[in-house]
Amino acid sequence: MSRPVAGVSGSTIIVTLPGSPKGATENLGALIKLLPHACIQAAGIQSSRKLHSGGVESLEKQTGVHGHGRHRLENDNPHGGHHHHHHHHHGHSHSHDSATPEVYTYPGSRANRLGDAVTRRYRESPYPIVTVNEAADMIARETQLKEIVEVQVNEDLVGYVLAEDVTAAESVPAYRASIVDGYALVHSSGKGIYPVVSVSRAAPGSIPPLSSGQVARITTGAPLPPGATAVVMVEDTVLKSMTEDEKEEAEVEILADRTEDGENVREVGSDVMKGDVVLEKGDIISAIGGEVGLLASVGRAWVKVYDKVTVGVLSTGDEVVRHDRKGELRLGEIRDSNRPALLSAIKAQGFSTVDLGIAGDKAGALQSILIEALQSVDVIITTGGVSMGELDLLKPIIEQSLNGTIHFGRVAMKPGKPTTFATVESPKKKLIFALPGNPASALVTLHLFVLPSLRKSQGYEHYDFPRVRVIVDEDTGLDPRPEFRRAFVRFDAVDGRLHASGTGGQRSSRIGSAHGANAVLAMPALKEVSEKRRELGCIPKGETVDAILWGQIGCA
Repeated sequence: MSRPVAGVSGSTIIVTLPGSPKGATENLGALIKLLPHACIQAAGIQSSRKLHSGGVESLEKQTGVHGHGRHRLENDNPHGGHHHHHHHHHGHSHSHDSATPEVYTYPGSRANRLGDAVTRRYRESPYPIVTVNEAADMIARETQLKEIVEVQVNEDLVGYVLAEDVTAAESVPAYRASIVDGYALVHSSGKGIYPVVSVSRAAPGSIPPLSSGQVARITTGAPLPPGATAVVMVEDTVLKSMTEDEKEEAEVEILADRTEDGENVREVGSDVMKGDVVLEKGDIISAIGGEVGLLASVGRAWVKVYDKVTVGVLSTGDEVVRHDRKGELRLGEIRDSNRPALLSAIKAQGFSTVDLGIAGDKAGALQSILIEALQSVDVIITTGGVSMGELDLLKPIIEQSLNGTIHFGRVAMKPGKPTTFATVESPKKKLIFALPGNPASALVTLHLFVLPSLRKSQGYEHYDFPRVRVIVDEDTGLDPRPEFRRAFVRFDAVDGRLHASGTGGQRSSRIGSAHGANAVLAMPALKEVSEKRRELGCIPKGETVDAILWGQIGCA
């Protein structure tokens, strides 16, 4: 529970406090001065009329409370929006003569109470609406770095972020090596015919030293013989004689006029010197392979990285059925597209996932799934159940059953307005992202809010997806809210600019609008644009807007 709850059973006062030491201390501190008065009233030792004869001011003086509690109760709005006193009765009269249904949600709580009748629920969301930037900032503040772990250097390292500077334990190359196929020699020898006295291949083994007036055949990457100072390319030589069995070269003629000291030689440590920092803390191990190859080249078998989060994905709703269930849909049923879509997007970013299945609209069942999931995952993502219907149970379950904190419950954006973000101590802090049930909304909010949080938790310095300016190839409508329109961004080889085109109808329930999308256009709200654009109601074709890239840029 995120707030204290008090009640009376017979003549006994029962007070429940939050489970965290900090929350329990703070809430008990607020109540402790009032408990003697409450006990007297509950025990019936003195008549209520006489007990309250001096009014609130007298009681405050007696108990040492100076917070003007009545004033706060009448004037504070816990919902962060407008004051709707004619709808939200927070007192304790519970009159049944009123024609207006009484909302039971008490001051300090922002969710409908579990088990209340539908007539007792809020008629509008009590959660203050926040901007996209405010929502992102709240998530960033609550997202913590994962612990540091040591993992093996192999192909599974891709996607991790280094938690240490990596220094080279040895130089690369560790010996003077040839960068061409040819003949090693003393560079001062000059043009002429020379005996081939040895062969140096790119393989371990000992090589006899080389004197002036001799050459050694050498392959690319092979170590230079002791005494050699340069390598002549095979193209600058001519075979002059062979051994008796005609299998080896006996003599070659060097045609190059002059050979410089160190010519065609890769010096010791010319790639990496022993003790050099080859990768820094915070570097991302990419799928391109360069970082893994570099670690391998300096002999690192294990490396310290930030661990990756484990993410559980849950769909909710009695109407939701598995996408692969055989048979036709019954009236009111829909196939679950959210869970497969979100799981694939999260896995593509390299995170571990747990399929939590589908939960029906029953508080007990949903609560059990969430409690069990919190024991094994770091982040829970749900879709559905966060709007204003009587079966939208996630917010009250998070606050009232999981002792969680809802940081925001609405975002000023299209699509994705009901997006909810919460944290639960279980006992470590776990994050819950309750996303809208509409498929396009779920994917947009996943990329805007969830994936950046996952990336931040594993050490990404730049955890948001990149923003670029793009030219719109069509008139693009504006909405009263900031809108994130699914689009395809491509590079135009003619003008050298990035262009964007829409992916069809943008209705939030239309999953097809995400098909082929590699970005969203971050469209400003109508009130935020120039008067000319407000009159047009759109960003005209050929003008520029911000795009947030989800995937690779296409080509025209």
